[in-house]
Amino acid sequence: MSGHDSSGVASWGLSRRQVLFTIAGTGVIGGCMRPRLPGPQVSLPAQPQNEWPTIHVAYTKPKGKYWLGWPGTAWDVEGFMAQSRRQVEQFGNKLEVRLCFEPKPLHDEADVDRFIAKVRETQPEGVLIFPLHMDRWKLIDEIAQSGVPTVVFAPLGVCFTGHIAAVSKRPGVYLASCADFELNPVRFGMKMIRTAHDVRRTKIAVLRGNETKEQKLEPFGLTIRHLPRRRFPEAFETIEQTPEVVAVAEAYRRAARKIVEPTGEDLINASKNYFASLKIMKDEGCQGITMDCLGLVRDREVPCPPCVAWSKLLDVGIPAVCEADINAVMSHTLCCRLLDKPGFQQDPVPNTVNNTLIGAHCVSATRLNGYDKPREPFNLRSHSESDLGVAVQVLWRIGQEVTIMQFTSPGTMILGKGKVLRNLDTPPAGGCRTSVELEIDGPPDTRDTKGFHQLFIYGDHMRDFQAYGQMYGIETEHI
Repeated sequence: MSGHDSSGVASWGLSRRQVLFTIAGTGVIGGCMRPRLPGPQVSLPAQPQNEWPTIHVAYTKPKGKYWLGWPGTAWDVEGFMAQSRRQVEQFGNKLEVRLCFEPKPLHDEADVDRFIAKVRETQPEGVLIFPLHMDRWKLIDEIAQSGVPTVVFAPLGVCFTGHIAAVSKRPGVYLASCADFELNPVRFGMKMIRTAHDVRRTKIAVLRGNETKEQKLEPFGLTIRHLPRRRFPEAFETIEQTPEVVAVAEAYRRAARKIVEPTGEDLINASKNYFASLKIMKDEGCQGITMDCLGLVRDREVPCPPCVAWSKLLDVGIPAVCEADINAVMSHTLCCRLLDKPGFQQDPVPNTVNNTLIGAHCVSATRLNGYDKPREPFNLRSHSESDLGVAVQVLWRIGQEVTIMQFTSPGTMILGKGKVLRNLDTPPAGGCRTSVELEIDGPPDTRDTKGFHQLFIYGDHMRDFQAYGQMYGIETEHI
């Protein structure tokens, strides 16, 4: 299988902050990574530094030399402060976050009151606090109630369970108490703040019906732009068989493990779908797309469903969502921006014999480990329900740990975990081309699993999503 794709929005050579959309040199805002490849690209123009989200950073500690009480007299508090500041500055540069460090540690109530007043006046996107002694927790709790999303890093040695039981569960707070002196939880807290900022700058095109209007999905913050469904076949008709279109089709032909039903013409039409999608996003200032694809296929308004186009866009973190499902739009957007990897939107089927859960759809990303990671193997098939065009049958890694996630409204999310047991083929099975069976962590009877079009996502990210929900007012419950 080839690891090279020289055309369009590809999945190689990516930075880790955001997909920057530039279509033929024209920028529109949104995204989560930065493709640096020739050809038409979809992305977010780089923000000027003064438009980056701002995080205020402060340390709290007693005055003078430590004596007794954790972290102890022997702990190198000055060394930790210097090293942690360097690490946070590195995270800020990579995540494109503007950092405002307090010039001195916060020692007492008066210092904290001044800091809170500054935060309330300037309204940064977030606050990052390092408590450096076990007697600072009353002050930390006061900061956590300032009304600004707050990340607290408590290195091993500055708290017991009783110190953090209340503050760690406050809405708007992400508290990491651990011995990770690489500060990975701090980076994740900063990434949540960056993600929330990006989500509020993101607009997704929704092609369904005949209306044109915009809607803000609160509290999540995403904007959706409703457009007439006919926009897609109209855009498709404008796409000619250019060398770029042929190159995308050829790249998929080379990369596939095998091609079963699709013809050369099918591959060209699948590539045209991709370029039609780019055109619509560019024309409408959007950073993602979904549409009533089954309706277009049913009414024979397009020769080929958009399955390959959606897979290609997802492989670089651009939300490309089946069936104009707004809940799935939110799910894909958060997954792409927070985790820097795509999810798999699927139709859930309980296996009542083994009490497992099968998820099946004709769109799956191939870069399930992350946008800059190798592809999973895939076959090129037809869209199963219509037997038209091209769909990507992705073969999931057996034994892979998987997170199950779905927004069920802009303020609620369901979560679960599972492990890949096997891939299923069509035929002998019916249904969709990528078909994955999971052993899941509940409910006790898989017939009672909540949701539809949940995402399957490589890795254990339940606590990541729970943390984001707590920070930004999204309730979470088990599937």
